[in-house]
Amino acid sequence: MQHVIDLDALTQTFRSSDGSPVTALQGVDLHLRRHEFVSLIGPSGCGKSTILRLISGLLLPSSGAVRVFEQPVTEPRDDIGLVFQKPTLLPWLSVLENITFPMRHKYGRVSPSDTARAQELLAMVGLSDFSHKRPDELSGGMQQRVSIARSLLHDPDILLMDEPFSALDALTRDEMSFELLRIWNERPKTVVFVTHSIQEALLLSDRIVVMSARPGRVADIIDVPLERPRNLATLADPVFTRMANDIRVQVFSRKPD
Repeated sequence: MQHVIDLDALTQTFRSSDGSPVTALQGVDLHLRRHEFVSLIGPSGCGKSTILRLISGLLLPSSGAVRVFEQPVTEPRDDIGLVFQKPTLLPWLSVLENITFPMRHKYGRVSPSDTARAQELLAMVGLSDFSHKRPDELSGGMQQRVSIARSLLHDPDILLMDEPFSALDALTRDEMSFELLRIWNERPKTVVFVTHSIQEALLLSDRIVVMSARPGRVADIIDVPLERPRNLATLADPVFTRMANDIRVQVFSRKPD
């Protein structure tokens, strides 16, 4: 099967404030198939978010290669959507206007078809009745739903998500995980999902990439054999519990080099 995303011998080095080099990633090899849901987990500072920035074209690698649909990534691409840890909604715009803002920013206008699609996405995330509300009138989970809808407006083939639920309370976080599963089932995408939650990664993913401490390397890639569609019963599956414990031991036993 053709790979959608290829990372080959990827290394990323930054300069610290005193000019010394800091290697965030070293020799990362990773290949994702179409409509695969892959989570990245590992200790803070291991380069998970840097991988998303490299795939999106917001950052160019120090060495190695990043390819999307077999083409080198040299700049941001229209077929990639981004969802960040915080919704970053514009407070003076309505929910509907926030969703269509990328089109206005890029093309200077919002077409009737863009508005119609935004309304469809609002219905999909359960916020049709809130289209004319301002962001501060919404809960944190609702704001993140708006952010996800905005990222889907141009129907990207790839969705990059950087700890999108980490700022939410535990109950809302679980609710959003199931909501994301529903959206992904309805509109399949290739998803790269950064999280610190092992349970979240197991619930959502086809594969989990375990990263080492900085400099980040791929320490392990774990296939998740849990059947889809997944639901609350999945959380009680003995396989789920066993895998969560095994991954927790594996992640916490890894020490910085």
